Formats: sequence, C-alpha cells, structure tokens
Amino acid sequence: MSKVEVYNICGEKVGELELLKEVFDVEIKKYAVHQVVVAQLANKRQGTHSAKTRSEVSGGGKKPWRQKGTGRARQGSIRAPQWIHGGVVFAPKPRDYRMSISKTLRRAAITSVLTSKLKEKNLLVLNEISFDFPKTKEMVKIMNNLKIDSNMLLVTETSDKNVYRSGTNLQSVKVLPVNNINVYDLLKYDKLVITQGALKKLEEVYSN
Repeated sequence: MSKVEVYNICGEKVGELELLKEVFDVEIKKYAVHQVVVAQLANKRQGTHSAKTRSEVSGGGKKPWRQKGTGRARQGSIRAPQWIHGGVVFAPKPRDYRMSISKTLRRAAITSVLTSKLKEKNLLVLNEISFDFPKTKEMVKIMNNLKIDSNMLLVTETSDKNVYRSGTNLQSVKVLPVNNINVYDLLKYDKLVITQGALKKLEEVYSN
C-alpha cells in the first residue's frame, strides 16, 4: 500500500493515510481513459444543430429561366445549393451523440488517472474543509498554505454550498462532491485536493 500525508487547511501535516492499491496503484490504461473522455464530451453535446435542405427551403418552385438559348448554365431552381439562400447539401439534423460506457471501463479510467496523480505527486489530502460563509479569499489562502500555484480540483465528501461558492470566483479552482468525480476534470486540473472523508468514499466505490 502507498502512503500519503494528510494536511489541514493551514498547510500543516496532521497524519498519514494508507491508500488502497486497487485504486491508487493499478496499471494505467490509456485506452480506457481516452474512451471515457470521448464519451463524456460527446454526452455533453446537445445535438440540436439543424439546417434546411433544398427540399425544405421555401420558394424556388419556378424555373429561373428557360433551358436553352440564354447562354447561361441551365438551372432548375433558385433554391439549389449553389444559389444564395439555397438549401444546404447534406444539412446537419438533430441527433443524439450519447455514448454508453460500462462500469468496468469507467472504473479502469478513474483508477488509472488517480494512480497517475499519486505517482506524479499531484494528490493532496485534507483532513477537512468548511466555511461559515462563502469567502474567496479563504480559498486563496488555503491554496497558498498548501503551496498550490497551479489549477486545482477540490473534491469534498458532500456538496458544501459555502465551499463551492468560495471556489466559484476562481478560474483555476473547481469544487466537486465525490459523487460527481469524473475523468475529464481529473485530467483538466493539475492538482487533486481531496478531503479525508471523500477519499474514504472513493476507495469504497472503486475498490469493489
């Protein structure tokens, strides 16, 4: 088992934790990470794009000029694709981009990224974090105490409104409850800061 140090919000070491090898010491499967990220981005697409084909554009029923004798190319309708205000060739239509991902593949991707974070020393564990009211300055102060000078993903045990709103104004910070943890955000943010309670829940879910 790997060990990780536990810090408080003042940046002081307050203990150590042993991490489960089933979650933080697995074979890194890049193909699983790639497939899950592709699926996650595809599932975000609304798929509401739409354009009209020549059969859907109004007007253009009359032939613009006679077939022969004008010296111009023959035309059948002013709503043909080559005309201004004409229909679109192979026009995009509403569709569903959703991709399904198996639990096994998602687990492999999550554990691969968590293992990578630990090996690259980009994983920090907090004993706890809470605010009496939203305060962006307090979030900045915590980052300075932990010596984090890059972007940060903060994972909490539950959805804490004050903690979430304290990080919302910072472009380099994202706060997520552990139930919403995902591969894309783990990759997007350099540092992963997770509370001790969230870490325990994470191991329970992904060690089975």
